[in-house]
Amino acid sequence: MPKEKELTGIQKAAILFITLGPEASSGIIKKLPENEIQRITYEIANITAVKPDVKKDILEEFVQINKAKDYLIEGGIDYARDLLSKALGSQRAKEILEKVTEATEQYRPFSIARKADASQLLNIITNEHPQTIALILCYLQSDKAGQILSSLPIEVQEEVAYRIATMNNTSPMVIKEIEKVLNNKLSSVIRTDVGVIGGVQTIVEILNQVDRTTEKNITDSFERENPELAETVKSSMFVFEDIVTLDDTSIQRILREVDGKDLALALKGSSEDVAQVIFKNQSKRASAALKEDIEFLGPVRLMDVEKAQQRVVSIIRRLEDAGEIILSRGGENAIIV
Repeated sequence: MPKEKELTGIQKAAILFITLGPEASSGIIKKLPENEIQRITYEIANITAVKPDVKKDILEEFVQINKAKDYLIEGGIDYARDLLSKALGSQRAKEILEKVTEATEQYRPFSIARKADASQLLNIITNEHPQTIALILCYLQSDKAGQILSSLPIEVQEEVAYRIATMNNTSPMVIKEIEKVLNNKLSSVIRTDVGVIGGVQTIVEILNQVDRTTEKNITDSFERENPELAETVKSSMFVFEDIVTLDDTSIQRILREVDGKDLALALKGSSEDVAQVIFKNQSKRASAALKEDIEFLGPVRLMDVEKAQQRVVSIIRRLEDAGEIILSRGGENAIIV
């Protein structure tokens, strides 16, 4: 049996139903399309054994996806992303939300563009109007959009990035017309959809995938055009939970700069993974003292926790700007450990 990450969606569903048992599974299976029932039952018939850790991982993913769906219904994509990031970390939250949206969206704009090679797309859209490029990048995977953004001329990068960050609702007719042009150029059938795209979160996800030079050029241009927007973008690019992505040396350097009271307050509202990473990079005495400080705090306001976390993030950004630590990012400068 392959590892959980190597399994297809159908195989995961089959293992989930085996784990839940016939009584619970029957009520779910009968609501599925006939073709999916056939594929799942085929997999169930061919599975002879499942390792306990694989079962556990699939059950956890099932619970996380259902929570994500509830959060989306309750408060929308930003609300869901915020709650999941606090519980699971930003990267895992992104993965779960992508799975939910892929499963729930019947059609997706620029779906073929999402499958195309970044260099091919760059050649097609590079001479388009910045607003057109911005719209297309909003619908691409953030890593692919980051590759394209990094390859544009600097002045075009700045214009496109600003338009993404300030974009809100887009007319369905505009989306349809741009899709039609790409349809001709890619010689593919592209379906249409309507939705809210762009905004700060989109440009943040894209900038997290570009090289540091491209990121700095764009955020500097935001500073000139709209300082408030620039601050919002920069503060969103690295969140407190992303500390788990840093190497031990960087974390130890950060801890030398962070005020102990801020650290205790910041960890009060963090995930267990973040807390363990911090404790691991302290001496036994320091980690014991920090745990006592956290316990001593008692109930605290979420607003105070978020402010403390942001002060820690500001230190991290300052250390990166000074070249004392390196934040892993996409593109050619991604760090392979």
